[in-house]
Amino acid sequence: MIIKENVKAQLQERNKNQGRLLVSCPDKPGIVSVLSTFLHNQGANIIESSQYTSNPENGIFFIRIEFRCENLIERAQEIEEAFEAIASVHEMDYRFAYGNQVKRSAIYVSKETHCLVELLWEWQTGDLNTDIVVVISNHEEARYMVESLGIPFYYIPANKDIREQVEAEQIELMKKYDVDLLILARYMQILTPNFVSHFENRIINIHHSFLPAFIGAGPYERAYDRGVKLIGATSHYVTNDLDEGPIIEQDVERVDHRDRVADLKKIGSLIERRVLTKAVKWHLEDRIIVKKNKTIVFH
Repeated sequence: MIIKENVKAQLQERNKNQGRLLVSCPDKPGIVSVLSTFLHNQGANIIESSQYTSNPENGIFFIRIEFRCENLIERAQEIEEAFEAIASVHEMDYRFAYGNQVKRSAIYVSKETHCLVELLWEWQTGDLNTDIVVVISNHEEARYMVESLGIPFYYIPANKDIREQVEAEQIELMKKYDVDLLILARYMQILTPNFVSHFENRIINIHHSFLPAFIGAGPYERAYDRGVKLIGATSHYVTNDLDEGPIIEQDVERVDHRDRVADLKKIGSLIERRVLTKAVKWHLEDRIIVKKNKTIVFH
């Protein structure tokens, strides 16, 4: 854990003067100039910028700007207050994020731990810039792995008969650990609308299917029965519509008639690991803007 803490400290020090600005607004000429001029006047240097317009005529404009500014931590409130006037004139939805503010994540897992293992490895190497502050599971399989890394582990049995009680306990834990992001790393429980409402666009799920195909349980079995030639995985934000939230990342692998259900699951587990990890990284790096049920992801 000393190594991990050293990596975290180095990242915070390196990123302390780095900020991100995400904006969406009605498209019109000059928006990029307005934003770049504002940041220039604040003494900021733009180091990365990505933009997208949903429609060349009467569309919505989206942009993510990464910038550096001396003494950013001390000046953040001043900069945000100055930006409010510009945002009002141009009808902007926006948010600032800061490199020294590391998001706090909770991981939910059931019996299968392959996605959890991938996330923990990326976290240990410093490639997943978050504090994993707690792991919650309805099975005991992952306890030793998690606690050996100094992360609190909570075993909370869950089923439909006690779901309301379980979720009340989980919500309290999220408050206790001041969690910013919930990662469902093959947590095989359906969340209620009440639970989801507490964490809008802050719950990321991995579904072991290339959505919108094979929504719900048993996708590999149904894919095998259908004779698919491609299998995939989808990471998305959780909404009250089962497996229909805004999609963040997807990937596929080719299979054929020789592959049985067990083969599909083995191949699929590799896809799930990389898809979930990418989606979590995009969120942690503030690369996602959610618009209705779609995402704009600035890779």
